[in-house]
Amino acid sequence: MGWNPDTDALAQILGLLRESQSPNTVVQQSVQQKLEELNKFTDFNKYLIFVLTKLTSEDEPTRSLSGLILKNNVKAHFHQFPPDVAQFIKAECLSAVGDPSPLIRATVGILITTTASKGELSTWPELLPRLCDMLDSADYNVCEGAFGALQKICEDSAEFLEKSADRPLDTLIPKFLQFFKHSSSKIRSHAIACVNQFIISKTQALMANIDAFLQNLFHLAMDDDPDVRKNVCRALVMLLDAHISSLIPHMHNIIEYMMIRTQDPDENVALEACEFWLSLAEHPICKEALKPHLPKLIPILVRGMKYSEIDIILLKGDVEEDESVPDRSEDIKPRFHKSRHTIRHEPMENGGSGGEEFADDESDDGLDDDSSLSDWNLRKCSAAALDVLANVFREDMLPVILPILKETLFHQEWEIRESGILALGAIAEGCMNGMTQHLPELIPYLISCLQDKKALVRSITCWTLSRYCHWAVVLPDHTYLKPLMYELLKCVLDSNKRVQEAACSAFATLEEEACTELVPYLADILKTLVFAFKKYQAKNLLILYDAIGTLADSVGNYLNKEEYIQMLMPPLIEKWNVLKDEDKDLFPLLECLSSVATALQSGFLPYCGPVYQRCVSLVEQTLNQTMAHAQNPGQFEAADKDFMIVSLDLLSGLAEGLNGHVGQLVQQSNIMQLLYQAMQDPMPEVRQSSFALLGDLTKACFQYVAPCISEFMPILGQNLNPELISVCNNATWAIGEISVKLGPEMRVYINLVLNDLIFIINKPNTPKTLLENTAITIGRLGYVCPNEVAPLLQQFIRQWCISLRNIRDNEEKDSAFRGVCNMISVNPGGVVEDFIFFCDAIASWINPKQDLKEMFHKILHCFKEQVGEDNWKRFTEQFPPPLKERLSQHYGV
Repeated sequence: MGWNPDTDALAQILGLLRESQSPNTVVQQSVQQKLEELNKFTDFNKYLIFVLTKLTSEDEPTRSLSGLILKNNVKAHFHQFPPDVAQFIKAECLSAVGDPSPLIRATVGILITTTASKGELSTWPELLPRLCDMLDSADYNVCEGAFGALQKICEDSAEFLEKSADRPLDTLIPKFLQFFKHSSSKIRSHAIACVNQFIISKTQALMANIDAFLQNLFHLAMDDDPDVRKNVCRALVMLLDAHISSLIPHMHNIIEYMMIRTQDPDENVALEACEFWLSLAEHPICKEALKPHLPKLIPILVRGMKYSEIDIILLKGDVEEDESVPDRSEDIKPRFHKSRHTIRHEPMENGGSGGEEFADDESDDGLDDDSSLSDWNLRKCSAAALDVLANVFREDMLPVILPILKETLFHQEWEIRESGILALGAIAEGCMNGMTQHLPELIPYLISCLQDKKALVRSITCWTLSRYCHWAVVLPDHTYLKPLMYELLKCVLDSNKRVQEAACSAFATLEEEACTELVPYLADILKTLVFAFKKYQAKNLLILYDAIGTLADSVGNYLNKEEYIQMLMPPLIEKWNVLKDEDKDLFPLLECLSSVATALQSGFLPYCGPVYQRCVSLVEQTLNQTMAHAQNPGQFEAADKDFMIVSLDLLSGLAEGLNGHVGQLVQQSNIMQLLYQAMQDPMPEVRQSSFALLGDLTKACFQYVAPCISEFMPILGQNLNPELISVCNNATWAIGEISVKLGPEMRVYINLVLNDLIFIINKPNTPKTLLENTAITIGRLGYVCPNEVAPLLQQFIRQWCISLRNIRDNEEKDSAFRGVCNMISVNPGGVVEDFIFFCDAIASWINPKQDLKEMFHKILHCFKEQVGEDNWKRFTEQFPPPLKERLSQHYGV
């Protein structure tokens, strides 16, 4: 390895490395360019490793920078390095593992693991044995450097280590365990961190040593070093998920220990320990194991929810009025389009999308007020833990939490009062039944807290009230709803931006719960929301759009009143005109307009022309850019398809709201050609929205869809893939809508879709909405083409009946049942084996139309005549009494 650098070249490279640390961006860019040119010289990487490992006369930041540039080169081009360069880098790295400088050791460790993760672990056989030997070195620097490198390798190449044929972990894991008792806390911390990488995957080598691992962990439980304690807590949390059986014998002591650590003076340790309660809540043993500890644990969690002094400084908690301070763009989180409209046809109550709960609703942790803090902190974790434990213990938690709430909610110190209000919100879901008796006292108290002089108290109160607003909504006379609504509206116009945000989110929740209960107050609500347009900075405007869209979804056509339209539409259209086509703030505005258009129906007509044109134009621009990028990726950027998705959704809203009136707009545009392209887009969300729009246009103005059916139908058939639930759902729904309009002409397309639909309806674990939709579409196909579908009746009738017995009476259910009746008249034998299911499905109707009721009557009586009185009696004796009673009462059988 007799390589020596050229003095001039070395001086030139050192000059560049020093310059690149200049704060001047122009200098930095020029250096970057020169460094990229140097990459063309094969020996350049040798110079870089030489500076890092050998040039001890140079300052540490320059040496480290040299290593980091080399790391980027390794990441990008290692497989193109000549063998002598690759070999030289590997040898130099190993020689410098124990460099006296911690910064250089860390850089060498990063370089080693980057090289190893490029698949080089298999072609660098001496690496692990050498590092392993270095652990036993008497020189602390060598031992620590080797451990640092091994920890990074365990993090980056865990899977390779687990699957490697020569089983390196059989040696490494016992070796790591030896160092749990090392005199240096840094080494102890490295050792646990290395082993922790293999807990979740239950690596065989760790499982074989699990008892020794636990013993060593317990030995370190009270370690003086926060990093060691943090890694011990992390290990116990992961063991809870991966190997709970090993912890159960020690569970009492572990819980005691984790309660101490949740109060650790080091917040990183406390946060790691607090995760334990979230994990434990998911296990069946939680209730039994934690019950004796609740009186100690709950106060700890509530204390963890209090803002620290540093939190308050970071949150500018002492700044009460900041509404006129413009938002910085970096304060506005990227917002992803979340459509309300594009899961087409939800047969359940109110067309709700059921089952999604609030998993993806950011505002629902009540902790978005901390967005300027780290994303996840002890306060958030403590509140989340209290929430999940309230769901485990329900009313059993109240004897412990109520005295704490009493003490904190009315405390003199606002920080403690604020944490009590957060705790009250956190237990809402789990303890709602037990809390109901206290709400007549608590809700007025919370409403009064909306006027607290501290903005942070006002904002958390908004959230907590949103968690209990369902209770206020269902009580008669609006005793609580009215004051709650008016006080929240005042907070929507608060002079503090954080309060505005919390109030707007809470008001959107109230809208979803209250729905048409809000109709008497619409004028006041709209006045407030429209006034907020003038007050709000950029970030809160996005939440305001959501609150307006939710209001439109909740009150529907009640919004279609001239005075309301005159209040609401001018500010929305003004924003619409100001925003440029490439501005992402268009997303929430388009979503909002989509809801408003659906609610206003004909009331949206005066505004629909320009809105429609712009949406079509956005779809076209996105499709063109996608095509340009595919043909010439170097010259054209990839399109942001969210613009197309949101525009398609708004077009759906227009079609649904304007109904037949949309036909004129469709006729004057090229939306059908664009839809044909969008329906074939590789991105599932684009196809999902396209099929929703196709279904809506089919309902609203079929004359413009009809000429394209022969091109559209094969694409719909190809998208009946239940792995992509939402795409499949919308394609299925669109097929059903088309079949109703096309009538008997649908027969030429039956073979394209029927077998897939039958497969979906019989597939185990298919989501409820997709099952209902599929059943409705099969029924509609049978309605228009009974002769083509009836021969396959036996293959789907049982599942069909089970899927539709729970949906409410509506037009779609009506056409589907007519279809099944038509098919039974063509192929009565197809229903014989499952006739009890058909009887049950008939009985699910509350109020069928008279002619449909007669069809049911005829089928039931024909069947009774066919089998004879005695057989019919034996058959109906199997029925549950309510079914028997309904059939006898309504159909006389």
